Amino acid sequence: MKTKKLLALLLAAALTLSLYACSQAEAKTETTPAPAEEAPAEPQTLTIAIASEPATLHPFDHSAVVCGYMNQMTYNKLFTTDLDTLEPIPELVERYTCSDDGLAWDFTLRQGVLFHNGEEMTAADAVASLEYAATFAYCTRYTTFWKTLEQTGDYTFRITTEEPYSLALYDLSSNAACVLPKSLIEAGHDFAADPVGTGPFVFENISIGDRISFTKNNEYYDMTHFPAVDRMVWRVIPEGSSRTIALETGEVDLVVDVESNDVPRLQAEEGIDVLITPGTRLSFMTMNSERAPFSDVNFRKALCAAVDREAVLAVAAGGLGKAALSPNPEVYGGSTLENVTAYDPALAETLLAQSGVDTETLSLTCLCYSDDTRRAAEVIQSYLAEIGVTVEIESLDFAAFLTRMLGGDYDCAVAGYSSTNMLTYMKGLWHSASIGASNSSRYVDPALDELIALAETQTDEAARLETLTEICRRTNDLSLLLPLYTTSVVRACSDRVAGLRVSASGGTLWNDLSLHS
Repeated sequence: MKTKKLLALLLAAALTLSLYACSQAEAKTETTPAPAEEAPAEPQTLTIAIASEPATLHPFDHSAVVCGYMNQMTYNKLFTTDLDTLEPIPELVERYTCSDDGLAWDFTLRQGVLFHNGEEMTAADAVASLEYAATFAYCTRYTTFWKTLEQTGDYTFRITTEEPYSLALYDLSSNAACVLPKSLIEAGHDFAADPVGTGPFVFENISIGDRISFTKNNEYYDMTHFPAVDRMVWRVIPEGSSRTIALETGEVDLVVDVESNDVPRLQAEEGIDVLITPGTRLSFMTMNSERAPFSDVNFRKALCAAVDREAVLAVAAGGLGKAALSPNPEVYGGSTLENVTAYDPALAETLLAQSGVDTETLSLTCLCYSDDTRRAAEVIQSYLAEIGVTVEIESLDFAAFLTRMLGGDYDCAVAGYSSTNMLTYMKGLWHSASIGASNSSRYVDPALDELIALAETQTDEAARLETLTEICRRTNDLSLLLPLYTTSVVRACSDRVAGLRVSASGGTLWNDLSLHS
């Protein structure tokens, strides 16, 4: 009996100890806090201020720089432009070859590149996009060089030309070479309202007159230039002083269109960086040659002789740039000052008399769209008044300005144009095929068309430069534009912004921008 009782006590004691141990373990589990999880990083939004609202988000239906910025968010092109050399380099194209006779180009695309709708990009998309671009007037000068365009494999296509074409790769780095999904092109998708490409950002929304937002494309193919911020917002702030204040108060992180009069103030501001790069963009007053009295060359030359470009540069751009005499950028090979009409008030009076224009009954309207273009117009207005030519100034928002300009519904306008090389610049401004796009003077000259066509076939650089110089002499003499100044590219940003690089033509890799604390 004692033995049984002892065993029972031992079992009871063991059970008690076991229950106590369990209760202690449970108590320990309940009172010991779990390891803290790392808080997710705050999404980074980078906000950029621009002066003008994009007229469209469509990649092919414009020739406006600000629209091109938006297209960079959502699209990649077959080639892009190197920021340092301004030469075309492959983007969606992985490799390419050209035949010995210069008539056949073979392209191989990168594989595994996805559109925002999840479809993989193939050569069928590239060919369909080029054919689609060719239906838009703005892209005509980039999409007429080929004889045939055909898909040769899943990721390969070929372009053939009638003659060697020196601008082939430049044209394939233009906006006309953005690649869109073939399926959406065929479905009649509205790319202006909903841009879908392979680009580093995905369109989020637009608030008319206020902002356009994009979010990071997490499936972006290029890890070297993978988006560094989660969201990019473009704020439309028309007034230059308001853009400056927005940067100073931290409302925006970067200003693209910097008010030139505010540059010294921003340079002195702690926490703000100002980047100034000598540029290629030529600012000018374009004259509609389809309308009298601008159809008369002596009248056009009279206006060129009447205006002091140094004064325009000082007032409109705060002296940031170089006064221009030629309507072709002096920074490129092929430029010459032969036949230019420089500032000469006496000559202006003589040329005006030779034109036979009655200034007593003449009243012209000059269009502008921004603070700096209006200041330029005001300086021009005062100088032309001195020779008896009355000019009224009409300020428009950028979309309305473009509509009037491209439709030829204007007398004269302060505008500008930039390109990565002289031949593309000349083709854009002087070729008759560019009327309704960048040929704002709307001048038709078969001799110029022939010279441009010749330069396009000249793969020998020396021969091509000689032809470009002849085009420059001819357009200097025609005085289709009143050259004002070559601008400097100015950007201002918070010192929290990293990765900002700007080319002479104003190009920037927006997806390389990042924010640090």
